Amino acid sequence: MARLDHVITNIVDIFLEYAEDEGKKRKLNKEELKKVLQQEIQSPELKGSINADDIEEAIQMLDKNHDGVNFREFCRCVSYLAKCHYKKKKGKGGKKGKGKEQERDQED
Repeated sequence: MARLDHVITNIVDIFLEYAEDEGKKRKLNKEELKKVLQQEIQSPELKGSINADDIEEAIQMLDKNHDGVNFREFCRCVSYLAKCHYKKKKGKGGKKGKGKEQERDQED
């Protein structure tokens, strides 16, 4: 399986594993989303940057109608985490293709 295939199937599988099956609409409540983030994120770099306040803020941002986090909202959460990780890896500078670490390496 190609890497992106693996990522996509994992996102779906993780959501289905943790989301309660209340009727036909699967959703994550706050505790289930916390459990997903705590158990499924193993990288110390990612795990260290997520705290209880971040989870609470993510739930407020994602679940605007307070009915639980559906799959679309879960995908937005994963996308947001990926963007944050990307920015952290590449630095916060606005320069195209150059993060802070790359600039430092070029200076050395």
